[in-house]
Amino acid sequence: MTRTGEPDVAELMAQLAANAAEIAALKAEKEALSQRVVKLEEELALARRHRFAPRSEKHVDRIFNEAEQAADEDDADSEENDVVDLPDTGLASVDGPTDKKRGRRPLPETLPRERVEYDLPDDQKACPCCHGQMHRMGETVTEQLHIEVKAKVLQNVRFKYACRHCDRTGINTPVVTAPMPTQPLPGSIATASTLAFALVHKYVDGTPLYRLAQTFERAGVPVSRGALGHWVIGSSEKHLHRIYDALRLRLRSQPLIHGDETTVQVLKEKDKEATSTSYMWAYRSGEDSDEPIVLLDYQPGRGQIYPQTFLGDYRGILMSDGYSAWRTLESATQLGCMAHSRRRFVDALKARKKGGGPPEQALRFFEQLYRVERQARDRKPEDGETQADRIRRFRQQHSVPVLNALKVWLDEIAPKVLPDSKLGDAVSYTLNQWEYLTRYTDDGRMPIDNNLLERDIRVFATGRKSWLFSDTVDGAKASAVIYSLMVTCRACSVEPLAWLRHVLTELPQRAVDADIDDLLPFNFASTSTA
Repeated sequence: MTRTGEPDVAELMAQLAANAAEIAALKAEKEALSQRVVKLEEELALARRHRFAPRSEKHVDRIFNEAEQAADEDDADSEENDVVDLPDTGLASVDGPTDKKRGRRPLPETLPRERVEYDLPDDQKACPCCHGQMHRMGETVTEQLHIEVKAKVLQNVRFKYACRHCDRTGINTPVVTAPMPTQPLPGSIATASTLAFALVHKYVDGTPLYRLAQTFERAGVPVSRGALGHWVIGSSEKHLHRIYDALRLRLRSQPLIHGDETTVQVLKEKDKEATSTSYMWAYRSGEDSDEPIVLLDYQPGRGQIYPQTFLGDYRGILMSDGYSAWRTLESATQLGCMAHSRRRFVDALKARKKGGGPPEQALRFFEQLYRVERQARDRKPEDGETQADRIRRFRQQHSVPVLNALKVWLDEIAPKVLPDSKLGDAVSYTLNQWEYLTRYTDDGRMPIDNNLLERDIRVFATGRKSWLFSDTVDGAKASAVIYSLMVTCRACSVEPLAWLRHVLTELPQRAVDADIDDLLPFNFASTSTA
């Protein structure tokens, strides 16, 4: 019998079900908020370290203190901190120390020497002991570096000739003027040497054009920023793009290409806001190439059409990060960058309050893989064996077991980590890219990472901090061409100022279809190294 005013069993069950659903929803919301808090705390920790702490990614090898961690972490997290022994492949565990010579290096022997002699006055050449006349027994020589930057004006005097006979008897008097060599920028006051000076200051030293204009002003030569801009764009469009195009053809025939992209801002770009982001796509030949080439390609976006257009049906080896646009080059053999994976675990370690844990364990795997690479490069091939064969054999012996152990460890911890955390991002990235990350062990020509190209384009990233943006698309394209040539010169150990002087003098004299192979940086006979 049900009392009047009291809920029946069905109503109570419905209310309990509603309460249970509400509790489940609150728990889910709490879990989502907890994960959000963890993610934001990690981002805050990384932002603080990025702003205040050293930015080196070098890993300081720490000793795991499991007892201390067990007291500081909860039980679930402590299970992730178990130390995994790396497989013993017979690899030397400690690299030998490299002693660097200290002290000031001597000045290069190739620099010209000028003697500046200092002698005693005649009244001081008497012996302070017996007052007899002293003789010169030798000399003490010390060397200092002396640099002078001088500007001068070249007066191009062209002699003119006329015929006196025609002048006296003829209606017209022919006048013949001695020709001048074709100038890099006809009508401009800049010689090839001046253009080279300006381009090196901007694209090697990272000096913005307005500061370069101030440099000319201090030297007593007023050159406007606009004129400097015309020098840059004119040098690229009239001459240097010919070198760039020749290098691009050479690059596409290389067996290995590194690829990456970085941002650039262009203020006056059609159909885009001034604050929008454009990109410099970067390409480089392999480290062991006989023709080192580094090229930047300005494009307004980050779509797959840009590397497809630049590389065409390239069928060699392509090293890149995990960005999907690179993977659309289906005819190429794709490689993944191990440094990108390692970097994510470095961020995960920095984001932890107490350090250690799974990120530390992952970095031990990576340290072992890179130790293999260093030793593989140092070993000499055996009789009848190429260097690539030697590196592959070394990797198969020492790297593959470490990679197998890393894969097992990643599969074990993947279900235990928060997907939105830095550690979760590192684990998922590594597992998703595993096929590309491990392919390098199959071929000794393949690199383990993309660090070679990242180091080369650092000069662009450094310069970008000074000049911040490009004003026009033409300026961005010119910058891509000139940066490419400057970085290629560095890769070829060619002094860029001397090379530019020579090229900007020679190219105006050569027809559009003339052979310019001798002007390519790796064919340039440099008298000094960069």
